[in-house]
Amino acid sequence: MKNYAILAALLGIIAATGAHSETLRVLGFNIYGGGANDDKGIEETLAAIKAANPDVIGMQETRVETDPCEADYCPAAGPSVAKALADALGFYYYDQTQENAALWANAILSRYPIGEASKNDLGVPLDVNGKTVWLFNIHLDDSPYQPYQLLDIEYGAAPFIKTEAQAVEFANSTRKPAMDVLFADMQAAQGAAAVFVTGDFNEPSHHDWTKAAADAGHHPIAVAWPTTKRLTEGGFVDTYRAVYPDPVAKPAYTWTPRYDEAATDDHPDRIDFVFAKGAGLKVNSAAILGEDGPRSDIKVMPWPSDHRASLAEVSF
Repeated sequence: MKNYAILAALLGIIAATGAHSETLRVLGFNIYGGGANDDKGIEETLAAIKAANPDVIGMQETRVETDPCEADYCPAAGPSVAKALADALGFYYYDQTQENAALWANAILSRYPIGEASKNDLGVPLDVNGKTVWLFNIHLDDSPYQPYQLLDIEYGAAPFIKTEAQAVEFANSTRKPAMDVLFADMQAAQGAAAVFVTGDFNEPSHHDWTKAAADAGHHPIAVAWPTTKRLTEGGFVDTYRAVYPDPVAKPAYTWTPRYDEAATDDHPDRIDFVFAKGAGLKVNSAAILGEDGPRSDIKVMPWPSDHRASLAEVSF
């Protein structure tokens, strides 16, 4: 009888707390215009999304780049493809149309109803079977881009640099204002069952540019990149590194499937993320979505974007 009583008590606690009672598949995807940059329709982008089978999507670059698109000037142009993709999936959608440092043609798609957006348009609440979940979706500035600065790769008007301190200083001057807006908006998510941040950060992870990774030749030096570090210090989990903690064994490059990794005028890196936070949160799985090649955990051909996508399945 004692065993039954203990079991009943445990079940009661689980029922009361709702521990791990919801599971979401969250996709962060820079869709590169949804085909429009390559003069195509949405079909290939739609196929890639369906292969991931997500519940919610933080999407970047739903509109096309201007021509020419330069490092220091490249506004979005044309209509967003978010509605067309949402309609094809049977999802709700929200176009993030404000202009600020943390957005560049962003949209959020969800199989669950979407509520009113945060003040600066970075996030929306989702009604997930009666639980409130927030998804914040950002696209940060790519210029100056510190990996290029460290590797003497010309991109915009940025000077070349050599040290970790310089990299952190330039990263903060480039993206800290946007992160300040994000953290201000995330005040709206207090009390949520779970909070997610997706995005094209245009900055690597401090979990990836480690001394071990530098010694292995993956990166020129170790850098404690401030954008991902700030989220981690704020209680968020880097979902991919929660599953694959070793950046030497699993570099997980999302930039870029369209380039030879051995080329000297670019640098492969992970700049697209799914971060998660919540009581009793558990990362069940994580994957990089991309072309048929060694850097993709889920392979889709033809691959429609110049970024690979990040996918996480999370319970809370």
